[in-house]
This record gives sequence, structure tokens and C-alpha cells, in this order.
Amino acid sequence: MDECKNGCAHRTKVRDEQEYRDLITRLNRIEGQIRGIRRMVEEDAYCTDVLTQVSAASAALGSFTRVLLSNHIKTCVAQDIRAGKDETIDELVATLQKLMR
Repeated sequence: MDECKNGCAHRTKVRDEQEYRDLITRLNRIEGQIRGIRRMVEEDAYCTDVLTQVSAASAALGSFTRVLLSNHIKTCVAQDIRAGKDETIDELVATLQKLMR
């Protein structure tokens, strides 16, 4: 299981190679989608076509968020709870509230 370097309170995390590759692959795909949207705007693409691509990029970012949050809960949060760091629960709640805006 992944472990937070010096605990998550220090704001760093050691990710295993598979998690790292998955997150970077997702971000690269999203970055490509955003560049494509910009190109569409620069080339005066039809609004509906641009909006369709924006929707796809938003969905990809949402998927990235869900994967990252799941990994965080399974590693950092679980580890901190086992260590008796109840403040991590408050941090998780605050994070979830931000995500639900």
C-alpha cells in the first residue's frame, strides 16, 4: 500500500509507479483535450462542436478527480485514521465540500 511521506500532514505523497503512470496518462489526455478545444476556438469551430469537446474534457477531469480521491482515501486517510490522526477526517470533509461546490 502507498504511504504518505512523513504523513499526509506534510503535503507530500509517495505514489507507486502504477498509480503515478495512471494519473500522468489521464492528465496528458486532458491536456490534449484542452489544447484541442483551444485550437477549435482559434479556428472558429461551431459552438456546439466546441461545447461537446468541453463536456468530454470535463468528464475526463471528473474521472481524474474520482481516481485521485479514491487513492487518497485508501492510502493517506486510512493510514492517518489507523495512527489516530482524527484531524484527517476533518480535512477529508473539507475537501469533499470543496469538490461538491
